[in-house]
Amino acid sequence: MVIDQPAARPANPRFSSGPCAKNPTFSLDKLADAPLGRSHRAAVGKAKLLAAIEGTREILGIPADYRIGIVPASDTGAVEMAMWSMLGARGVEMLAWESFGAGWVTDVAKQLKLDAVVKTADYGQLPDLASIDFANDVVFTWNGTTSGVRVPNGDWIAADREGLTICDATSAAFAMDLPWDKLDVTTFSWQKVLGGEAAHGMLILSPRAVERLESYTPAWPLPKIFRMTKGGKLIEGIFKGETINTPSMLAVEDYLVALDWARSVGGLQGLVARADTNAQAVFDFCDAKPWIANLAEDPATRSNTSVCVKFTDDRIKDGAAFAKAVAKRLETEGVAFDIGAYRDAPPGLRIWCGGTVETADVQALLPWLDWAFNAEIDAQ
Repeated sequence: MVIDQPAARPANPRFSSGPCAKNPTFSLDKLADAPLGRSHRAAVGKAKLLAAIEGTREILGIPADYRIGIVPASDTGAVEMAMWSMLGARGVEMLAWESFGAGWVTDVAKQLKLDAVVKTADYGQLPDLASIDFANDVVFTWNGTTSGVRVPNGDWIAADREGLTICDATSAAFAMDLPWDKLDVTTFSWQKVLGGEAAHGMLILSPRAVERLESYTPAWPLPKIFRMTKGGKLIEGIFKGETINTPSMLAVEDYLVALDWARSVGGLQGLVARADTNAQAVFDFCDAKPWIANLAEDPATRSNTSVCVKFTDDRIKDGAAFAKAVAKRLETEGVAFDIGAYRDAPPGLRIWCGGTVETADVQALLPWLDWAFNAEIDAQ
């Protein structure tokens, strides 16, 4: 069925799931205060880095006795630092229901060669959270960025756990309520929910995680960028802005600008509300159309950031080719950039709905999904 192109277009067609859209008030001139050409170890550099750490604590409500560090190599670097430095002290359970979680499983099993208990689920589902033994360390993603499936809350995590919880929260931080008392290691990267620049990771450690670092030495050698202790004591400077390697002060300034914008929309709860409203617009659209559905099978596990959808129409001959064609058509029209499903995920679309995206843009996109779907059905 041929339908007319919608009259309205999103003002900002950037719906990529990482790097994500800049905040709506962003402009390059807001980065003018970046101390470019200055050492990150100079007083001005240290002050900026510490402001990034403490701003993160303030907005996310991180307890005062948790350490927050800026580390190399984005969220991946932060997760790898935690796993290489802490795992091996006791048993470990790995949870995976999408590609990034599966990547952590590979690293633990094949690189660290630990005999981990691995619990997986297909895209769209979660593993059995009730079956986890918290005498072990547990590694999991809070929000599956490539599946659009998140854990519904932290109730399944034992308060009296013996092991550590290591949580990759990169597409959850600043969009979902994270129960800090249930999380011992939490990681994220700037380029996700706040739309910051890439290459910098955040590593958040509970007192229990610090105790592990100071009491346990892994059997394998640690590269310099993974080392968080010296002489059996935590290197406190890392968590005060004395970074392991040289950070980009331009990227730091961009993150500080993003934190200021987050404050302007009501902090964490304002950001959560924006993401919830954006995602609900997509959920409602899927409920109203017979040819599209949320990849997350249980509504309680639907992501409010990386919303993944699948095409369900029986007329589609080649699901992967069809989904790619729809995404390409939308990009060609300048309506939506980078919304194809992740390469390892089932065919479909992935629409970023984090707080830096305006609800009006999500609403303007949805009629274009209808148009592109029907155009590709006719083109088969």
